[in-house]
Amino acid sequence: MKLDPRIRELIALGTAIGANCHSCLEYHVAKARELGIPEDELAEAIEAGKLVRKGAQSKMDKFALELLRETQPAGEAACASPNCGCSS
Repeated sequence: MKLDPRIRELIALGTAIGANCHSCLEYHVAKARELGIPEDELAEAIEAGKLVRKGAQSKMDKFALELLRETQPAGEAACASPNCGCSS
């Protein structure tokens, strides 16, 4: 199966958001507009990318805290910042 250029650009938009790549997003938004993809479809692809990024970011944050807790000496807090929200 070969994806058409329209679908490829919508996927690229979501991927650019998920990767936090400004230059990629700028390029693919322009390319999608050249292809005549409606703004509501661009927005939908961007929202999909944001959901993926949010899930991955949350899991990464939890994973980083788990690693810190595994490697810290017994009795020490994982975080010294009272405002970070890590509940240590």
